[in-house]
Amino acid sequence: MDSFSTLIRTASHEQHVEAETSTFMSDLLGGRLGVDAYARYTEQLFFVYEALEAGAERLAADPAAGPFIRPELFRLAALERDLAHLRGASWRSGLSALPATEAYAARVRECAEQWPAGYIAHHYTRYLGDLSGGQIIRDRAEKTWGFTKKGDGVRFYVFEAITNPAAFKRNYRELLDAVHADDLEKQRIVTECKRAFTLNTTLFHALGEEFPLSA
Repeated sequence: MDSFSTLIRTASHEQHVEAETSTFMSDLLGGRLGVDAYARYTEQLFFVYEALEAGAERLAADPAAGPFIRPELFRLAALERDLAHLRGASWRSGLSALPATEAYAARVRECAEQWPAGYIAHHYTRYLGDLSGGQIIRDRAEKTWGFTKKGDGVRFYVFEAITNPAAFKRNYRELLDAVHADDLEKQRIVTECKRAFTLNTTLFHALGEEFPLSA
């Protein structure tokens, strides 16, 4: 029988690919969009991570979600620095969430408050994705818009406290395999994982509508 970490990865593979190959992300990574589109995307991430990290302290004591609350993953401070660089010192006053972002953040908050095991699905799809595929985005952003390597503007993608990402991801998968949940609950987590990818893809579609490539 497959381990839970394998189950969660294979079950969400289709949604994962769909999110990664969205038009907006393809255009952004292809250097076809301006830095404003990148800044707008970073703004949307701020709302999602605010929802992820606002409830983290309270979840640290939860038997299911607790082991996943790792301060070295936290991204909010890095996002704040990036946004100050991208939007200027008064970046907060101009911050606005797209409806798709609001729906995504609301679901993360709902899980954090009412269903900690479901929160794991969002934690997994976001943080492990940023630790892996996020490095491609950082590299492209540095090359396309001239950010200092691993500096302001791309700090979100730099996990300074994680010196060995491969070992960290291995350890994370072990946490998934040892998750405090029965088989039915695990199935529900997998379903929530698919939902997380769908929410992310919907966000990309909304950004794609805001930043269409002129035909």
